[in-house]
Amino acid sequence: MSDEPILSDFPKIQCPFIRQDFKVNKEQWKKYGSRLQLREPKAYLAIDKVNPGYEWVFEDEDTFAVEKLDGTNVKLLTENGRLVALQNRLNVIDPLQIIKGKTFIIEGIFRAIAKGYVKADGEQAGEVIGPKLQGNPYKLDVHEWYPFEKAIKDLSYRSFLEHERTWDNWSVWFKDWLVSRYYTKRTKMGSDKEKVMAEGVVFYNLKRKAENKCWMAKLRRDMFPWFYSDKIEIYDFDKAGVVSE
Repeated sequence: MSDEPILSDFPKIQCPFIRQDFKVNKEQWKKYGSRLQLREPKAYLAIDKVNPGYEWVFEDEDTFAVEKLDGTNVKLLTENGRLVALQNRLNVIDPLQIIKGKTFIIEGIFRAIAKGYVKADGEQAGEVIGPKLQGNPYKLDVHEWYPFEKAIKDLSYRSFLEHERTWDNWSVWFKDWLVSRYYTKRTKMGSDKEKVMAEGVVFYNLKRKAENKCWMAKLRRDMFPWFYSDKIEIYDFDKAGVVSE
């Protein structure tokens, strides 16, 4: 397997809302910033203004929402049942590099093969999730590669289609009700009685994809102020983007 990437990187997916930086308490940031993945004493938050070009997320009836899995993006290419390329974004992964290699990614791919997630031919993209990634929110004992095509089919939220698409509605939904569909399915409808929240959602519009238009957007829980406010004070946040001097 060549060290030069032959698969394209994942496209950068934008938020359907405009986002702005808001200052946070520096002393609290020093204590909790690393845990909340804030590299600087500021939070980059969604405000209640539509990102130009993303009106379709709010207005188009063909738009739907799918759970955004919290792991690392991995693409693969197969030909006649043979794995010919494997990349973590643009980083080439050699499946034979078992010493000092990213063995957790290899584990995820081969578990996906055993589950029938990998096609014999073609390029596929997905998310590797598991113990060594993002704090393992799904409480997996092993790693797994989950293709985005399967997520679109099995991890969509029907409730998205039942409510008005507004900043306020989504803030409440994400805070209290955006339960991980992957985790719920894995634990047989949440039989362990523990609620695991999704990282966020990816909005898809396959009709727009067929028309070569912008067709994906994303929104995460950490784009709302309440994600931080129990640990870190956010200064002058206004969902309309009006910041007092």
